[in-house]
Amino acid sequence: MDAGLENPLDAQLARLSLAPGRPLVVVDADEVLFHFMQGFEQYLETQGCAIALTSFALVGNIRRVADDSALAQAEVAALLAGFFVDHTETLAPVPGAAEALAELSERMQVVVLSNLPLAQAPARGRALQAAGMDYPIIANTGSKGGAVRRLKEMAEAPVAFVDDIPTHHGSVRRAVPDAYCVQFVADPRLAALVPRAPESDLFAADWSEIRDGISRRLG
Repeated sequence: MDAGLENPLDAQLARLSLAPGRPLVVVDADEVLFHFMQGFEQYLETQGCAIALTSFALVGNIRRVADDSALAQAEVAALLAGFFVDHTETLAPVPGAAEALAELSERMQVVVLSNLPLAQAPARGRALQAAGMDYPIIANTGSKGGAVRRLKEMAEAPVAFVDDIPTHHGSVRRAVPDAYCVQFVADPRLAALVPRAPESDLFAADWSEIRDGISRRLG
């Protein structure tokens, strides 16, 4: 799941050091490394709201408990902004993610590419470190194809991309045609609702499947 504000991608990439020739794994955070929806549902309760998981979308599904009215897009954006400020560092990690990335990182380099406000990137970095996933974090906004293309150019190596959002897979496939794209949604309720990205090479059920797929393709 994604929320983003304007962010200076150039400055973040300039601070990133990648080893040329070493395969690269670019991985999303929310609903891939961390249980976004579980934490967001708890936050909504404190705001007098709830979400009905009837489709893979936030706008239209978040409603006020008092009168069951749906929140407008601007109201959803404000809720997301408040959630990232208060809870970026407290989301529960997805089981198996740290272990799988640790195995992959023995032969590859890992970068976390997450759509969240730039101001919360340090909190996400601390959450990654606490969860045993101390990898560089890039705060992105909008589509991810451009960022993945630039990361691949920096690495000068094959790249794997792991994300839950179908449109990001389309963006990455257009920008990096030979990327190995893995679609994964940690929350099983959302996994049952998300459209399968036709551009993805694998729709994974868990991190062991992700690890094995990337190992076969990039190993």
